[in-house]
Amino acid sequence: MLIDCPWCGPRSVEEFTYRGDGTLKRPALSDRSIDAANAYVYDRENPAGDHMEIWHHGNGCRSHILVKRNTLTHKILSCELLGPYSAGRKK
Repeated sequence: MLIDCPWCGPRSVEEFTYRGDGTLKRPALSDRSIDAANAYVYDRENPAGDHMEIWHHGNGCRSHILVKRNTLTHKILSCELLGPYSAGRKK
């Protein structure tokens, strides 16, 4: 599987580390509910089809990348940089 890093170009998946679900939203700091914290840390969906994931390009530019991937076919549909410098970094 090739991931098209927005900074480095297409690279083998061996250069990347899967970092988790790209759709999770951290609970607000004002929310002191233990249930909300537990749900954020432990509850996961197992979607079939298109899904947003976070990958880290550790053996390359070391960027975090938001990848839209089909979990049935493993086809990569889109990739975009994450983080404070993502707007200024262009290929």
